[in-house]
Amino acid sequence: MTKPFVTTLALVSLLSVGACANLEPQLPTAQPAIPAEWPLPVTTATATSSLSTADIGWRDFIADPKLTALIARALDNNRDLRVAVLNVERARAQYGIQRADRFPTLGASFNANRSGGDSPLGGTLPNERYSAELGVTGFELDLFGRVRNLSEAALQQYLATDEAQRSSQIALIAEVASAYLTLSADQELQRIAQATLANYTAVLELTAQRHRLGAVSALDVFQASTAVESARADAARFAGQVARDSNALVLLVGGVVEPSLLPQAYAPRVSGLDALPAGLPSEVLLRRPDILQAELRLRAANANIGAARAAFFPSISLTGSVGTASSELSGLFDKGSHVWSFVPSVNLPIFDGGRLRASLGVATADRDIALAQYEKAIQSGFREVADALALSHTLGEQRSAQEALLEAATRAHNLSQARYKAGQDSYLVLLEAQRTLYNTRQSLVTTQSAEQSNRVTLYKVLGGGWKEAKK
Repeated sequence: MTKPFVTTLALVSLLSVGACANLEPQLPTAQPAIPAEWPLPVTTATATSSLSTADIGWRDFIADPKLTALIARALDNNRDLRVAVLNVERARAQYGIQRADRFPTLGASFNANRSGGDSPLGGTLPNERYSAELGVTGFELDLFGRVRNLSEAALQQYLATDEAQRSSQIALIAEVASAYLTLSADQELQRIAQATLANYTAVLELTAQRHRLGAVSALDVFQASTAVESARADAARFAGQVARDSNALVLLVGGVVEPSLLPQAYAPRVSGLDALPAGLPSEVLLRRPDILQAELRLRAANANIGAARAAFFPSISLTGSVGTASSELSGLFDKGSHVWSFVPSVNLPIFDGGRLRASLGVATADRDIALAQYEKAIQSGFREVADALALSHTLGEQRSAQEALLEAATRAHNLSQARYKAGQDSYLVLLEAQRTLYNTRQSLVTTQSAEQSNRVTLYKVLGGGWKEAKK
């Protein structure tokens, strides 16, 4: 008696797997309306490397060994990245749950039932029944692809979450590198302020001595004192900024940072990123994890439309079992004790108050929203890369100009200081030279830091940072 049941179950399983319709619409094509190539500055079109930025591991990009160690520690300890990794695990589990609906759920059961009642001849009449069964409960034949589309949507959501984790890793690497650069620059600015304070103090002592000799007026002493206090205030301000930068770096790393891993000397170079090659297509943006995440969410939303469409059609569920039953435990597996059952169920939606149509409308709107978000992600990515490329050119020119200005300001300051000591110039001339040199040194450090931070940003927005070439 079990052969008809097994045959029927095999046939309906083949139908559900191989002959189901797919009502998912064609995936719409994104129209981000961006140029085919970036407006590369001339100075960036001389690269010799054939590797894409996304293929450059972050260990190859970061040239500072201390920063490399901090980033590695942050990838292990950072709480935000840990949450992103756990979200991937959660999405993987959800996909596993949804995918399980595409297969029958087999279960085995063993039942023993003993009951009794009064016998017409007096006494009690015991009744015993034992059974052992293997069965399928509520397996839906996926004739119209509803279960398959839900499984596909869960898969795309899982893949999107995985890309989100990669995007979080890129952002973390860029944030740690930027925080490290900021700390190094502020430390250098603090050293400049302290050196300027020492220089101003020496000039104040010289001016006070000359005032006692009657060579200069009291106004020069007050002006020198003002410069000293201004430099002292700057030194205190940068000391506080360095402390804040250190706290920010500790938070990103996710633990205590030893002093040996902090920048000791100012060396504004953390990257080994070459200039971009000429004719670099904008399609490389599609490799960015955040853009891949938006695309996968679009695919998931499109699959949900197929599931919403399939809900308009009848659904067939199967419940069946095969096993053995006997009134005695010893005869449970004897010949002639086999039993089976087959209970198909058909659900045909007739009237639901517009619920199915509304669900389809929601799924369609979600797909359109995901498409718009995908297009916006591409547009935003293009702008980020274009901005970083533009800054890479202008910041390079600014740095060159600042270096030349620093050289000229240093010569002017040395000459002015010599002339002041010789009594040939007033203190106002020296004070102006001092301020010019001080501001120029600060501006050069700021420009160098901005240039390196922009290179980190360019590496990030081009999709680099999630690969790791271990050394």
